[in-house]
Amino acid sequence: MELLREENFFNGEGANDPAFSARDRINRAPKSLGFVLLSPTIQLTAAGEELINSTRKEEIFLRQLLKFQVPSPYHKPSKNSAEFWVKPYLELLRLIRNFGSLKFDELMIFGLQLVDYREFDTIVEKINQFRIAKAQNKGNYKNFRAEYFDKELRAIYSADIISGNTRTRETNDDSIVKFLNTKASNMRDYTDACFRYLRATGLVNISHLGKSISIVLEKIQEVDYILQNTDREPRFVDNEEQYIAYLGNPQMPSLLTDNREVLEQTIRAEFPQLEILETVALQSLKDIFAAELENRKKLILTEQITAIKDYRLFEEINTTFQHILDNSLYDAPLILEWNTWRAMTMIDGGNIKANLKFDDFGNPMSTAQGNMADIVCDYGNFGLTVEVTMQGGHTQYEREAESVARHLARYKKETEKPAYCLFLAPKINDACKAHFYALHKMNIQYYGGNSIIVPLPLRIFIKMIEDSRNASYVPEPKHIQRFFEYSNKLAYSTDNEVDWYDRITQEALNWLAWVS
Repeated sequence: MELLREENFFNGEGANDPAFSARDRINRAPKSLGFVLLSPTIQLTAAGEELINSTRKEEIFLRQLLKFQVPSPYHKPSKNSAEFWVKPYLELLRLIRNFGSLKFDELMIFGLQLVDYREFDTIVEKINQFRIAKAQNKGNYKNFRAEYFDKELRAIYSADIISGNTRTRETNDDSIVKFLNTKASNMRDYTDACFRYLRATGLVNISHLGKSISIVLEKIQEVDYILQNTDREPRFVDNEEQYIAYLGNPQMPSLLTDNREVLEQTIRAEFPQLEILETVALQSLKDIFAAELENRKKLILTEQITAIKDYRLFEEINTTFQHILDNSLYDAPLILEWNTWRAMTMIDGGNIKANLKFDDFGNPMSTAQGNMADIVCDYGNFGLTVEVTMQGGHTQYEREAESVARHLARYKKETEKPAYCLFLAPKINDACKAHFYALHKMNIQYYGGNSIIVPLPLRIFIKMIEDSRNASYVPEPKHIQRFFEYSNKLAYSTDNEVDWYDRITQEALNWLAWVS
C-alpha cells in the first residue's frame, strides 16, 4: 500500500490501516476476476499479465467478466442467501440484448434478481410487467418507482422480515424501513458497478440522459456470438485448483475476434483501405485493428474539437450543464468533467486536454485517474488546471481540497511556468472558499509557492461561457490570465474569504467586459 500511494494514478488515502486497505483492493475485483492470486504469495495470473500488457484491455477484461460466476470456490453463498447459479455479466448482456436497452431502474430492481440463469424468462416477464404498469401509471414516476421497488424488496427479503432478521451492520436499528432502505442503497451501488464493468468491455453504450444501457450497434454480432457460444453453467464449483486455472486463462472463453476470417471481414468493413497480408499472425492482426481504432478515435475527437471551437455545439453544451444542475443524468461526475472540457475548448486560445478516457467513438467512458487534474489547459506562457466535482457540503472540502492544490503543484513543477486552477461544482462549500482563499496568500513550498485556485459555482461558469460566445471580440488567453491575477490581487486586498469570494464571483460575471 505504501508503494501504491506513491504512484501517480493512486486515488484514496489508505492511511489508517495500510494492510487492510491493500487487502481490500485485491480481495475484490482483482481476485474475483482472476487477475491476481493471493496464495502462496501475491502474484499476477496469466490474465493479469495480459491486462497490464495488452493494447486492447477491453478484450481481456471482457473474457474475465464472462467467466465470473456465483457460486465458485471464491464465492460460496451462506446458508441464508439466495440459491445462486449464474454467470451474472453473461446474463446481464443477454438481458440487454433481449430488450434492446435496459433502464438503470430496470436492471437495479429486476436484473439483480437474476441469481439463477434458469430464471431468465421469469425476470424478462417481470420487466415486461413493470413497463406495462409504468405506461399505465398516471402519477409521478418517482413515486411509482419507489412503491414498485419497495414491493419487490419486501418479496426478496420476506424471510428476513418474517423472522425479524432486519438489523443492518454498524447500527442497532432493526426497523423494516431502515433495513429496506439499506438494501435499496446496496442495490443502487451494485447496479452502478454493473454499468461501469460492462462499459469497460466496450460492448455497450450508456445513455446518460435516459439512464439506460444498450449494445453498441457495431458490436451486436460479437455479443450474439458470445451469447450463443459461452456456457451458461458455472464451472469447477468444488475444485479450486481447476477453477483458478480456468479463471486465469486469458484465452477463455472464445470471442468472435478469435476467428481470423471474421476479424478480417470486420477490418475490411471498417477500414477498407487497409491491406491484410496472409502472413500476419492473428495477434498482430488484432494489434493492427486496435491501432486503426485508436487512429479513428483521434480523428473523431479532432472533428468534435473543430465543431466545439466554432460554437456549433454551444446549445448542446449549455443544455448538458442544465441537466447536471437538475441532477437528471446517470454518472453526472463523468459528464460534468467531459462537458467542462468541451466548454474550455470552446473558449479556445490554448491546447485543452481532458484526462478522462474516451471510447472508440469519442464518447466519455471514465473520469480522470487519481493524482492528476481533470483538465489541463496550456496557454503558452502560462497554464490552467481545471478540477470539477459533484460533491457538496463538507465532503467537498475533505475529498477535493488538498488534491486540487497537489495537482496544481505537480503541473507547475512539470511545466516550469506560472499556472492557476479553476475549481467548479454545482455549489461551493464554505470550507473550500476559506481553504483556497488562504492558499492565495500562503507561500507553501510543497505546493510550489502560492496556489491561485478560484472556486466557482457551475451557474457562474455557464454565464462565463455564454459571455465568450456573445462577446464582440474573440476571447484570448490574456483574458483568462487577467481573471486569475485579479483573484490574486483581490486576496491581498480583502479581509476575509467571504468578501474575496463575493467579489471574484462578481468579476466572473463580467470577465469579458473590458477590451485591452
